[in-house]
Amino acid sequence: MAALLKSLLAASEKAARIAQLCRQEEALFSLLIEEKRGVDKNKKFLQDFKTLADVLIQEVIKHDVGKEFPELQDHIRGEESNKFENGLGETVVVQVCPTQEGTAALLQRVLDRKQTPAELLAAAVHQEVVLSDPSLEDVAVVIPPENMAVWIDPIDSTNQYIRGRGNIQPVGGIYPSGLRSALVLIGVYDRRSGEPVLGIINEPFFQEELPMHRWQSKYHWGISYGGTNLSSLSRPPLQPSPRVVLSSNEKETLQKTLAAVYGERLCFASGAGYKMLCVALGLADAYVLSEGSTFKWDSCGPHAILRALGGGMVDLSEALRAWRAGQRQQLPELTYHQAVEGSVGAERWANQGGLVAYIYPEHLEAVMATLAAVDDAV
Repeated sequence: MAALLKSLLAASEKAARIAQLCRQEEALFSLLIEEKRGVDKNKKFLQDFKTLADVLIQEVIKHDVGKEFPELQDHIRGEESNKFENGLGETVVVQVCPTQEGTAALLQRVLDRKQTPAELLAAAVHQEVVLSDPSLEDVAVVIPPENMAVWIDPIDSTNQYIRGRGNIQPVGGIYPSGLRSALVLIGVYDRRSGEPVLGIINEPFFQEELPMHRWQSKYHWGISYGGTNLSSLSRPPLQPSPRVVLSSNEKETLQKTLAAVYGERLCFASGAGYKMLCVALGLADAYVLSEGSTFKWDSCGPHAILRALGGGMVDLSEALRAWRAGQRQQLPELTYHQAVEGSVGAERWANQGGLVAYIYPEHLEAVMATLAAVDDAV
């Protein structure tokens, strides 16, 4: 287990460096931003580059982890397709080549022969990441990789990654927007039960080094398997009343229902993964989402960390149904192995019933009681 955890953490650190590079290097950032740069600006190309940043990270994780754990190779998935059509009409399959030169040549094809960006990205793809974290040596849980699968969200909160600023100030410890909400999320789940067992959240933009304007990353991990729970985080103290974090575009009826009970303890932030991280860090006690706008790759990693800390993530719609029927123990948690019947594309893997993320069951119960008491809250 220590080897798999270290492999995934190293992959997340390489992913973070690629995400940082795309923001820091002018040759790459000029492709990423959406500001107008003259009449010749190719909007499709810019959109493709944003997707390339996601796909490249996804393919790097699949390559690096799959190389070390071949039994996982065909069970590592993310949200992006790795096929591109460049400005010359060529279809290019993005992958990590055996050599840095080969990867650079392939990326040049995607980037319409732009050499400098391709070489910068290829160098990041092929760099060696060495972790210096002694605590990882003590991880002794045995998890058979052949029974596992992996969900990747290469850059969660893409909008903030592209447009977000690095100088946003936190409110009560929570950043309402900005680069801090752009995360790399990796989750491992049991292919048979669908339960999340290992999660990694990497913050590529955790801290900015001045005057160089270079970013430092920070990762968090959790394991919950076979009755064993381990995490790089400590369980935050239980608060008498939960602080609830929401999306700013959450349904008005739900906002009003929660505001009537929690008042100033209601807060807002960007990025589903970041709001889940806020719960894991104890900056919020619950994250409520009423819509099916998150996906398995968003929630799997954070869910595993929350489980390791004694919490979880329930399907809000199913949990409300059970609560109102009087079945208030062991509310239905999200699972990760089955697609939604009748749906197509990304929607096959949506968390369609919404969710509530929590650490303490007492806070989950408080939120459920509040929402269940109002018919149109959700």
